[in-house]
Amino acid sequence: MLLAMIGVYGVLSYTVTQRKKEIGIRMAVGAERRTILRLILRDVGDVLFVGCCSGILAAFGTTKLLATLLFDVQSTQAGPLDIVIPPHDVATLAFCITLLATAALIAAYLPARRASHLDPMAVLREE
Repeated sequence: MLLAMIGVYGVLSYTVTQRKKEIGIRMAVGAERRTILRLILRDVGDVLFVGCCSGILAAFGTTKLLATLLFDVQSTQAGPLDIVIPPHDVATLAFCITLLATAALIAAYLPARRASHLDPMAVLREE
């Protein structure tokens, strides 16, 4: 999880750096800091939503294959005392999605906060 957060932070820092001029223009025109923060977090939320949806589809699509490779995941001859773990464990999937989404939003908040504190005149003078 820590490695994923560091990766997301690095990608978002780079993305915010590439958008400095756009953010500077928005702030020079009159955008507030919270508007810039919301803009960047909404972009991250959109990517996060698409990633979670495709991850859910991939998880449900590959469970049949993985059930044949793992022990006691989907047993058709389970006895009365056998514990059978269903291949579509919704609670585990929801927990993992919530954990990854929280980590991504925390990792996205730092570059978004830094972008909202840019000085528009300094950014526009750079070029």
